[in-house]
Amino acid sequence: MNEKQRPSIRFKGFTEYWEQRKISDYGDFYYGHSCPKWSVSENATTPCVRYGELYTKFGTKINQVYSYTNMPPEKLRFSKGTEVLIPRVGEEPMDYNHCTWLSLSNVAIGEMISVYNTNQNPQFTAIMFNATLQKQFAMRVEGGSVTNLYFEKLKDIDISFPSIKEQCKITTYFSSLDHLITLYKKKYSRLVNIKKSMLEKMFPRNGETVPEVRFAEFMGDWERRKLWEVVKYRNGKAHENDISEQGKYIVVNSKFVSTNGEVRKFSNKQKEPLFKNEIAFVLSDVPNGRAIARTFLVDKDDKYTLNQRIAGITPTENICPYYLYVLMNRNKYFLQFDDGVKQTNLSVNDVMEFEGYYPSSEEQHKIGTYFENLDHLIAIHQQKVEKLQNMKKFCLKKMFV
Repeated sequence: MNEKQRPSIRFKGFTEYWEQRKISDYGDFYYGHSCPKWSVSENATTPCVRYGELYTKFGTKINQVYSYTNMPPEKLRFSKGTEVLIPRVGEEPMDYNHCTWLSLSNVAIGEMISVYNTNQNPQFTAIMFNATLQKQFAMRVEGGSVTNLYFEKLKDIDISFPSIKEQCKITTYFSSLDHLITLYKKKYSRLVNIKKSMLEKMFPRNGETVPEVRFAEFMGDWERRKLWEVVKYRNGKAHENDISEQGKYIVVNSKFVSTNGEVRKFSNKQKEPLFKNEIAFVLSDVPNGRAIARTFLVDKDDKYTLNQRIAGITPTENICPYYLYVLMNRNKYFLQFDDGVKQTNLSVNDVMEFEGYYPSSEEQHKIGTYFENLDHLIAIHQQKVEKLQNMKKFCLKKMFV
């Protein structure tokens, strides 16, 4: 018996029930044909889609191809531009929600891809499969380290479709959302690349005393100085017995620093206070860890307490805190101590012997302000991406049955 359902959130004007049927009632399946890796080359002329690309190249719509095969056409199976592709092979059972609409015609569909043909909106179908069938797919996966999802196992899954008009409305909404996410991701990546380039160009290279790129009003050589000449140093204190889910102070530990404050532990005791414009510096991490030698610039007094294995670095008056924060963060000098085998521990001497180049205080502040503004823009775009992704995740749960 068919069931009728409604989603939690709908566009205005749509009130009809969604009708539930088996996947096999809405369409039929077949498998793609062979496009082996050895047949893909730059000189080949037949466009193709291979199963691995469903995981790495595409979202819910394929509108360009990245591979070409030299397999004879009679051994291939070509698209009409309406097919929904489902990966047939994978590693994790919960990773099969990478369905996509192949919107191009005359593209060879590779083996290890299940092809679903339906009269419903193909992109809506792909979005709906990904949003609602992840667990259903996982329940039907077979195999061990390499798993398979055969389409014969999919035919009895219950799915629900609204009218074609509502399908198109929902598809347009998610396409617009994906476009915005992609746009902000590109802007974010561009800013990250600009920062990476400027970190190379706005500080002197080894053996040189001036940077490649410099603000026009500054001249003269930079001084090479060891860290002990320009800062005061202290170690944090253990807070393990004082940590709680809530508290007056944020415990600055390696996870807090490496995730820009995403992971927070609290304490009502400020055993080792941190003050505005001081730098917290991670001294210890597991092999190949993310946190070793990362820095955190304190933004406010009476807010943080410094945990053990984190150093507190206080710049002297003639050193710009943001300049030093940028200069020290994950510097290659510190990473040489990470052998990737045992727990990485930086000693006081390791840290204080770090040599860096320092221009005048005025130039330091100019550089520090530049990177502070750049970091602010990067954070804004990262937050925008995260907000849009969370919005999409929420809507995927609420706009389908």
